[in-house]
Amino acid sequence: MSNQTQAHPAASIREAIDDNVVIFDTTLRDGEQSPGCSMTTPEKIRVAETLEAMRVDVIEAGFPIASEGDFEAVNEISKRIKESVVCGLARAAAGDIDRAAEALKPAARRRIHTFIGTSPLHREFQLQLDKEQVHQRIIDSVSRARRYTDDVEWSGMDASRTEHDYLFRCVETAINCGATTINIPDTVGYAYPEEFADLIRAILNNVPNIDKAVLSVHCHNDLGLATANSILAVKAGARQIECTINGIGERAGNTALEEVVMAFKTRGDLLPFKSRIVSQDIMKASRLVSAITGFKVQPNKAIVGANAFSHESGIHQDGVLKNAATYEIMKPEDVGLIKTSLVMGKHSGRHAFKKKLEELGYVLGDNALNEAFIRFKALADKKKEVFDEDIVALVDDEIAGESQRIRIKDLDIVCGTKRRPHAEIVLEVDGQDHVASADGDGPVDSAFRCVQSIVAHKAELEVFTINAITEGIDAQATVTVRLAEGGKSVVGQAADTDIVVASIKAYVAALNKLLVKRERTAPAALSA
Repeated sequence: MSNQTQAHPAASIREAIDDNVVIFDTTLRDGEQSPGCSMTTPEKIRVAETLEAMRVDVIEAGFPIASEGDFEAVNEISKRIKESVVCGLARAAAGDIDRAAEALKPAARRRIHTFIGTSPLHREFQLQLDKEQVHQRIIDSVSRARRYTDDVEWSGMDASRTEHDYLFRCVETAINCGATTINIPDTVGYAYPEEFADLIRAILNNVPNIDKAVLSVHCHNDLGLATANSILAVKAGARQIECTINGIGERAGNTALEEVVMAFKTRGDLLPFKSRIVSQDIMKASRLVSAITGFKVQPNKAIVGANAFSHESGIHQDGVLKNAATYEIMKPEDVGLIKTSLVMGKHSGRHAFKKKLEELGYVLGDNALNEAFIRFKALADKKKEVFDEDIVALVDDEIAGESQRIRIKDLDIVCGTKRRPHAEIVLEVDGQDHVASADGDGPVDSAFRCVQSIVAHKAELEVFTINAITEGIDAQATVTVRLAEGGKSVVGQAADTDIVVASIKAYVAALNKLLVKRERTAPAALSA
């Protein structure tokens, strides 16, 4: 059953070179554990392909035992990804490991990532196992994973709150059993940077066989310290960082890929480390993940936020106009930020549109390009000026709407000051057309009632927000909708020049994800 992995094209995953840091992206696994952040298999494939184009070293594609959907996604990604290592997560259980190995079979380069809780809290309350029982499970799980691949990663969940002597013993055992990467998670975001760096140094100094594995870190952001903890860990000797696009993930999220990559690139004087990441693709990846998950990036988010390279203060504006370096420590183009352009309009042709998409980082097939061009023309007829941001929203909206069970075919709204708002809608559900009409307290409410009469559900509307993409009364609006049903939370996002239309699109997008969520129930203890 053994299947030897090939050496990494730039540097061996097993033997990290002095200043090279392996970037392990877990957007598709830990990132998807964010409440409301479920992705379909086609969406996961698109994200994985974008990550590979960015030259991410390891892509954690999912948790195959969690559901048929997760297994399918990992398996399909394994068929398509050729350069990056494809990783599947597995608990310290034979069934998990066998399922991960099966999903990863088609991968050119594969990794099984197995984990178990090691801290007193996790041993006693979650696992109800003593130290020796946990230790034996490490032996059994890593040994079993090694039968399938020579690229095995082991994580001690809640390692930052584990007794040091016991953690050293577990790490040594995992390496002896064949683990080639040892991951030290700060699972609950409790660690302080200097404290976490001391833990990394202690492992390097007290585990006799640590030179046979790459030391990795996986930090959560509960105290806002995930990036700082990861960077200090690298300075202390770790050579893999586990991170996500936009920092998404459970609770307050994970270390943000864009933050560590640009920290290394910008502060090479203090951080003489390198990653293989093509930083110019950062904005493309950020926008794609935001469009697919419906998680809007906060404006003041480092690197990828809308305000990251904006200046309102007169003093700042004056300085930037004289010399951008006065207030900008990074070049916008280094993260793939395309400045607003007004060159596209209703007279622009298909070839010019294709070139513009390529400038923005999108390469579409003929069918997808034709669909996007039709939508662009429709948008150009509504707007006097079409901004780059408008085109990005248009394409991302198209991407997010692919492979959905519910589609809007027609919508008619009537409202005014002297009559009750009324909506009529035609939805295609699983290939069949359904018609509904309803009154409501407003145009959006009446349209939502129509949708609910066709697609029965008991979901509660938790969040409804509207944001303008660009300026002006003809600006496209981005609407975000979050629905909750039976403890499951999903987010839908859509853009249109008509706020009501954008609202219905976002509502339907959320319902599509809710249908997926109903079919996917993950087992307990997915964290690492």
